[in-house]
Amino acid sequence: MTVTAATAIAPEEDPSEPGYDFGESIQSKIVALLLRDTSFAVRTYGLIKPEYFDSEINASLVAVGLDHFTRFKEAPGSALAHVVKRAFEAKKIRSDLLPEVVIQLKKLVVTPIGDREMVIAEISDFARNRAVEKAILTSAELVSKKEYGKIQKLMSEALMVGAGQEGNSYDYWAEIEHRTTERKDLLSGVRVRDGIPTGIEEFDKLLYHHGWGRKELSVMMGPPKGGKSMSLGDFGKQAALGGKNVIYFSCEVGAKIIADRVDASVSDMLIKLVGTNPFKVQEAVEAAQKRAGQYIIEEYASGSLKCSEVRRVLDRHRARGIIFDLIITDYGDIMAPENRSDVERENLRTIFIDLRAIAFDYNAAVLTATQTNREGAKASVARMTDVAEDLNKIRTADVVISINSTEPERLAGECRLFFAAARNSEDGFILRIKSDRSKMQFLKGVIGKELPH
Repeated sequence: MTVTAATAIAPEEDPSEPGYDFGESIQSKIVALLLRDTSFAVRTYGLIKPEYFDSEINASLVAVGLDHFTRFKEAPGSALAHVVKRAFEAKKIRSDLLPEVVIQLKKLVVTPIGDREMVIAEISDFARNRAVEKAILTSAELVSKKEYGKIQKLMSEALMVGAGQEGNSYDYWAEIEHRTTERKDLLSGVRVRDGIPTGIEEFDKLLYHHGWGRKELSVMMGPPKGGKSMSLGDFGKQAALGGKNVIYFSCEVGAKIIADRVDASVSDMLIKLVGTNPFKVQEAVEAAQKRAGQYIIEEYASGSLKCSEVRRVLDRHRARGIIFDLIITDYGDIMAPENRSDVERENLRTIFIDLRAIAFDYNAAVLTATQTNREGAKASVARMTDVAEDLNKIRTADVVISINSTEPERLAGECRLFFAAARNSEDGFILRIKSDRSKMQFLKGVIGKELPH
């Protein structure tokens, strides 16, 4: 039995349109993927219709998801609850369905979605078969007219129906209406920005996406023991506290030590005292967890982590229903290339290119770090030309921020962040911040913005 999606925002059902012959579990997985996985939404665009679903609740949620994707070219993802709430307010979903929709949403956000390729193949076969059936019926009418050219075209087009690849065409002129709608919604607060929060609004506003950008690679640059790992761990904590799912790949520091650092930061306690008051730390962490997203730490020996392994781990968590908003690797310089070259610069170049590809393929922000060279370590302000080994790392990254501080600044709890390179926003300035190394709190607040001397 098929159900009309008039309860949502889809066109009226065609009575002759058969629904899916998939079981309930597959239908629910399709809905979960469409609402949570942008890559799935891109590749199946035009193949999924609300009226194909047996459940009126699923049909309504699919209609909302398709509308959101049509407008913003992404799945609702972490904004799903907000998007559905707006759909109810706009009467795009009947109010009497609210209790059932809430129950279904709770199921969908934890539905395992590791079988994406299998589901895409099933949907493609279904859509192709439907297209061929329609083409055959239409062709029967054309035979009597001897319009064989049209028949051939109909059948060719039907056989070509299927899932697309990740690269999706974008019609610049035609999409101006959607861009205008998105901008109006952002201004009015109807739509929230999808940047991954740094924890400090003043800092977020300096980044193009008002936070770390999805499908982008951001890099913290600093000297040895200059605060790179501390910054990555603290930015991960802040993103998790903002409700985002975070995964941290450590190639240098053990997971237990990273956890101790985050414990100190969350509980506002000196890291050297974390072990002296375990109940206070536990209380602070459990209180923070109530409003937080996932924060998973994966540890590897230096020089052993490849980007292919990062992908395998991300896919393993995806199979459990977890999609990450922020992927941190600590850090790119000590990861392993897929195919090692005798030229170290080539190894580093490929690692950073592969990290940026991960950001794109998983619709996530990727944050990593890199070393400054000797001149950069001695300089008052490390610039993009002060990166160690290979400038191609800077060319690949979308945002590069160097960490700078003198001994007096460190003692005063201050640090200078130089925006060395930014692909889509302002760069070449310094942001002076408050920082507390003793509590592993990298970014406590903003002192001011200034130009380098």
